[in-house]
Amino acid sequence: MIDHRRLGRDLELFASDPLAGAGLPIWLPAGAAARHAVEEYVRELERRAGYRHVYSPPLGRRELFELSGHLGYFADDMFPPMRLSADDEFVLRPALCPHHALVYRARGRSYRELPLRVGELGGMYRAERSGVLGGLARVRAISLNDAHNFCALEQVGDEVHEILRLIREAHAALGVRPAGFRLSLRGPGEKYVGDDRSWARAEELLREALDGVDFTEGPGEAAFYGPKIDIQIVDAAGRESTISTIQLDFDKPEKFDLSYTAADGSRKRPVMVHRSLVGSMERLFAYLIEVHAGAFPAWYAPVQLVLLPVDDGQADPAVDLCRRAEAAGLRAEVELAGSLGARIRDAARRKVPYVGVVGPREAADGSVSLRLRDGRGLDPMPVADALGLIGRVVAARSAGLLPAT
Repeated sequence: MIDHRRLGRDLELFASDPLAGAGLPIWLPAGAAARHAVEEYVRELERRAGYRHVYSPPLGRRELFELSGHLGYFADDMFPPMRLSADDEFVLRPALCPHHALVYRARGRSYRELPLRVGELGGMYRAERSGVLGGLARVRAISLNDAHNFCALEQVGDEVHEILRLIREAHAALGVRPAGFRLSLRGPGEKYVGDDRSWARAEELLREALDGVDFTEGPGEAAFYGPKIDIQIVDAAGRESTISTIQLDFDKPEKFDLSYTAADGSRKRPVMVHRSLVGSMERLFAYLIEVHAGAFPAWYAPVQLVLLPVDDGQADPAVDLCRRAEAAGLRAEVELAGSLGARIRDAARRKVPYVGVVGPREAADGSVSLRLRDGRGLDPMPVADALGLIGRVVAARSAGLLPAT
C-alpha cells in the first residue's frame, strides 16, 4: 500500500524528530519547494478572484478566544493558555477566524466593499492526542489555506457558488480527486451557538448552493457556529477526511459587532463565510504524495529538471544549462558523481519529471537530450527548445509531461 509517510521519508520531503515533538513535522528542502509552488498557485488563484491577503499572529489574548466562542466550545482541542502576568494570558489559536474578524473591523465598512474576501495561509494549533497523530495527515501545527468572506445576506448564494468553482479549479490543477460532498449539520447536544432561525437560514442557503450536486448529510458534523459544505477525500488506506470546506457563520459578526453601512444609510450585519479551497498544507500533501505516488505534476515537482553530463568533459555546459533553466524559473540541478546509469536511476527514484543528458555531441552543438519520467526519450534538441517545452508544461500546470498539441 502507498503510504505518504514512507514516501515522504524516501523522497526526503519531510521528517519527524522526537526533539521537535510529535505532530510537528519538519518540511525538508524538497517538500518545501513543492509546498511553496502550491502556495504561490493558490495565492495567485485567490488574488485573481478578488481576495486580499493578510498576515495575522498565530496567538492572541485569551479574551479574543472567549469572545469568538472557541474557549467555550472548542477548549478541549486547544493548547493551555500561557500566562505572562496575572491579567495577561495568551492562547495559541485553533482557527484564524477571530483575527480575520479583527481585520474587518479595523475600520468602518460600506456595502460597496462587499463581498470583502480576506485570505491568509496562516498557522494554527490543535492539541491533538498523540495516539491520533501520523505523518502529515494529523498534526498539531497546521498551515491552513483559509479565507473569510464578509458579504450581505443576499450575496451569500453567489459567493458560495463562486467558492465551489474555485475549489474545483484548484483540485483539477493539483490532481485532487474528491470522494464526495457532505452537508454538515447540527446534531443533538449543547455544543452549538446561535439561534434556530439563523441555523435554518444558513442551512437553506447551503442547500440552494448545492442544487444539482450529489451530497450526503452529516448530522453532528457542523462547526459550533454554523453548518458547512465539506468536500471529502479518501486516502490510500481508505480513511475519509475533509480537504475543502465552506461554512456559514451568523454568530461571529454578532459577537464582534461587525457591521457595514447599507445603501439607505442603515447599519447592517454581514454574513461571515469561512472557506478553504485546499485545506491545510499538511493534509493536502499527505493526500497528494499518495495520489501521485510521489511523482508530482511537473509544475510543483521539487526538482523539475536534472542535468547529467555524460562525463567530466561536459560538466561546464551542463552547469551553464542549469543556470539558464533557473533563470527561466525552473527548479534545476546538475548531478556529476557516479556513472551515468546510476545517476539516471537516482533521478527516477526521486521522481524527477525531466532528465537532460549532455554528451559530447550535445555539448558541441548546444543541445540536450531529454528523458521523461515515464521512460520516454526525446531526440536531441536545442537548449532553448528544451527549456521552452518544460516551461510550457509548467505554465499550463499540466498533468502530462509534454505540451498539449
